[in-house]
Amino acid sequence: MAELSPRANSELLLVGSLPAESTEAAFRAAAELFGDVVFALPDGETGPRAAWVGYEREQLVRPNPDVDTVKTTDSPTGIPRHAYETPVFKIRAGVSELHWDTWPRIDDAIESYGQFRALREQGVIPENLRFQIGLPFPASALNGFKADFGADYPVAERAFEDLVARELERLTGEIPPGELAVQWDVCYEVLDLEGVMAWTAGDAWERFTGPVARLTHLIPEEVLVGYHLCYGTFPEWPMYEARDMSLLVRMANHAVEHSGRPVDWLHLAGPRYLRSEDDSFFQPLSDLEPGDARVYLGIVLPIDGVPGLRRRHETASRYLDDFGVAMYCGFGRQPGTDGMETMREHRRTVEALRG
Repeated sequence: MAELSPRANSELLLVGSLPAESTEAAFRAAAELFGDVVFALPDGETGPRAAWVGYEREQLVRPNPDVDTVKTTDSPTGIPRHAYETPVFKIRAGVSELHWDTWPRIDDAIESYGQFRALREQGVIPENLRFQIGLPFPASALNGFKADFGADYPVAERAFEDLVARELERLTGEIPPGELAVQWDVCYEVLDLEGVMAWTAGDAWERFTGPVARLTHLIPEEVLVGYHLCYGTFPEWPMYEARDMSLLVRMANHAVEHSGRPVDWLHLAGPRYLRSEDDSFFQPLSDLEPGDARVYLGIVLPIDGVPGLRRRHETASRYLDDFGVAMYCGFGRQPGTDGMETMREHRRTVEALRG
């Protein structure tokens, strides 16, 4: 097998979710369209994982016998349409500690890697690419504990971090670390720090920085590790529009300094299209200290294609010398009428920067 790149060094990052119907379809499409411009391929986060941390709400939190469902979704379809329609959970009275045996997301990752390896052996996936898995950070995964956040979140966080520690060991035992790329998906933590989630309480900065220090160093150094810092797409991009990139830069700098191991890439979500030439939005990038991490700016927006990407790239380049690009977030829930055509358009848009 060809020697794998020691770090992320590509032009494009695929954030995670892709508009495909299955893991195999996602791998095949991504390998065909992006195999020469990425360092790793995600499995598309298809099926139940298309709802991102809705998967943790339904597959991890709700089934726990020590968790009560206080409120189900108000959506007439049964599928939440926005943050205030998601289920609300509470730890049962008298329970002081939670426990989860396994994390279903890791089962899915191991299964997906099996398909990744088979397609690589068939020559469908280039040998130099790694298998990429996105894992939600604690506050994102546990966003349903809204009924008594101050009392319940610390208990749930301890249990979740214990689970993550055990399951990272299982993940890297089943998948060769030299073939793996792990992305921490950090969204609710960003919104928490912006102060826009009415149900949270206490130290939002520690809810981000604590897991950075406690969890990331558990991942073997042969594994590439990145952070995806985002304002979310539920139900629209972004869930909250920041005035500038200063918070994401602060979070990225902290992650690089305190992860206890190399950080290989940073993904920082960009602005809405109307701020494409807003210097004040991008200016905080001049304070970014990525170290050896490859920076990817989430400045590819389907709304304005190539012209918009060029505007944002030019503006960002005034404050950051070298960076790759990515969609503002995963785009599996935004396939348009044809998911394959959506991915082709993503390739064409990114390709235009080469011209």
